[in-house]
Amino acid sequence: MSILWGQEKEKDSLATKKEPVKLEEVSVSATRVTDKTPVTFSNLSKKELKKRNLGQDIPILMNYLPGVVTTSDAGAGVGYTGIRVRGSDATRVNVTINGIPYNDAESQGTYWVNMPDFASSVENIQLQRGVGTSTNGSSAFGASLNLLTDAASKEAYGQIANSYGSFNTHKHTLKFSTGTLNDHFEVSGRLSKIASDGYIDRASSDLKSYFLQGAYMDKNTLIKALVFGGHEITYQSWNGLEDLDLLENDRTFNTAGMYYDDNGNVRFYDNEVDNYKQDHAQLIWNEKWSANWSTNVALHYTYGRGFYEQYKEDEAFGDYGLTPIDISGTTISTTDLIRRKWLDNDFYGAIFSATYEKDRISVIMGGGVNQYLGRHFGEIIWTQYASDSEIRDRYYDDTSMKNDLNVYTKVNYKLTDKWSIYGDMQYRKVRYTADAPETGGVDDAFNFFNPKAGVSFEVNANSILYLSYARANREPNRTDYENGNPKPERLNDFELGWRYKSPKFKLNSNVYYMKYEDQLVLTGELDNVGSPMRANSGDSYRLGLEVDATIVVGNKLLVRPNVALSTNKNKDFYFQRDGELTNLGDTNISYSPDIVAGNIITYMPSSSFQVSLLSKYVGEQYMGNIDAEASKLDSYFINDFNVSYEIKTNKVFKSIVITGLVNNVFDVEYISNGYFYTYNDTWSNPGSTTTIEGTGYYPQAGINYLLGATLNF
Repeated sequence: MSILWGQEKEKDSLATKKEPVKLEEVSVSATRVTDKTPVTFSNLSKKELKKRNLGQDIPILMNYLPGVVTTSDAGAGVGYTGIRVRGSDATRVNVTINGIPYNDAESQGTYWVNMPDFASSVENIQLQRGVGTSTNGSSAFGASLNLLTDAASKEAYGQIANSYGSFNTHKHTLKFSTGTLNDHFEVSGRLSKIASDGYIDRASSDLKSYFLQGAYMDKNTLIKALVFGGHEITYQSWNGLEDLDLLENDRTFNTAGMYYDDNGNVRFYDNEVDNYKQDHAQLIWNEKWSANWSTNVALHYTYGRGFYEQYKEDEAFGDYGLTPIDISGTTISTTDLIRRKWLDNDFYGAIFSATYEKDRISVIMGGGVNQYLGRHFGEIIWTQYASDSEIRDRYYDDTSMKNDLNVYTKVNYKLTDKWSIYGDMQYRKVRYTADAPETGGVDDAFNFFNPKAGVSFEVNANSILYLSYARANREPNRTDYENGNPKPERLNDFELGWRYKSPKFKLNSNVYYMKYEDQLVLTGELDNVGSPMRANSGDSYRLGLEVDATIVVGNKLLVRPNVALSTNKNKDFYFQRDGELTNLGDTNISYSPDIVAGNIITYMPSSSFQVSLLSKYVGEQYMGNIDAEASKLDSYFINDFNVSYEIKTNKVFKSIVITGLVNNVFDVEYISNGYFYTYNDTWSNPGSTTTIEGTGYYPQAGINYLLGATLNF
């Protein structure tokens, strides 16, 4: 047997013949790029996702892409997970689903836990590193991640997938499609349930999700109506471990929910959970009007609501709008209590694009208009001393609103058989208001112009060189306002790359230089609700080299290595140390390792059986920006083993697919994430100006496994 690129090869051949883009892909064509575009990117197909889709979250499934670092609060990839690309965290990665913004408009974060098992409804994923092409939603400062949901199926099918593994992790998925009815209609859907005890103590997850799609198709029209969403209940594991003795001897210890009873014994509150529901609706109309013109229009609505619940000891009455009480002559001004902090929000809007293609030119004109409405409020559901509280009293009740409008035009023009130029101009207008006292009653408006340009040179049929420049501007998020007086950040991104492809060898390589003004870097600290804090760092930059390859060895072996080398610096970084403002010179940007490398070796003795060894190395990194030794995370090297075997049958099922995944096969004790903070010890030493450093860590699981069976009929 021979090994080829599959879907990628097919798409390239279609592009070469200049055949029309499939209507399924018109939804994302305005925000995606091809090999002919001077943008650095990687694709991940449905086929590749299936091999490891046994319950872990989408960031974990993307772990082996170039320049990607992932982490899991619960330690095993289920529940809250995070992703960084080129050292930029998820708040700086623009995410769209069918071209529609998914990032939370206010925090700019992406919470995949709200849509568990979404990978089972994804057709393919494209990750653009750097600024990438203009897209809807907040600007990309590290990467753009675009997901296309399941294509309409011509054939009817059913699928039952179950998996089980370490930490009592199990996933159950039911999928179906009616196939095309009357040559025009298709209905498909999915129900999923994922549960896990987590590697970390009590870091349990109870996750449910659904996906339902109706499609109408004819030769030139595709209309899709989608509803999807999820409900997650996760026991909190956000605190990490600050006690180094516990980190050494009890890595799974979880301080969340911990309190002391009247006898001084340690207890754990049994409902210290995050409980959130999120529902999405999309209506998408793709139309091909002629051989040259096609359009995409989509309406969307997202409704999110939920809370996290906490047991709090010795809370001051005044912090909750309560008055002290007198009991037998003793004034009581603090109390133990249980609180819920709620978020109830709506996000809705429309996106649109029109594409013109003829001979040597391709033009895309598009944009979007979106509004976010957020309601933040807190309730006390139990208190040791009730004071003057009433049931369902809200001790805070805030609102926020964000309006976001953008328009863009993109042009690809083939100057000669060898040379192509690319231009992209986006205007984006943002207004954000929030009446919470913590935000300072913010009312800010921004007007951003984001130009991009590039050139490609086709050396020969196998080789392309490209050079591009992109500018991006980005507004602060809610947490930035709560923790200071932030400025918007700006980025100039330069990319120089070379792509080579032959039947048995494929190479992508690029050099990038990302120059920031007022970059909002992670400080390493967490605020009082566990959100990572950021601060403007003045001038900073990221300079790097990325290389990834696909190598076919013989007829049965496939090797896919990648490496990302970089230097990431704050220039002339100032820090208040021991009471004096000090210029530390050039310092390392937080959470930005100098080397990230991966490799996948796949052996396929037959078309129905394959085994893979997946390796990942992440170099040491600092959790702060002051190069403190205490803030350094050690490097780590982990390996996973993946196996897939398909049994063809002519009876009840068309096929049965057995998949297995052993994570961290060499049982490495490693830490992929943490936090770092500094303070002056004025509690034990009033008036002290001595800077004290503190750290916290999120240990990841040792060797663990997942085993699954998928029944196709």
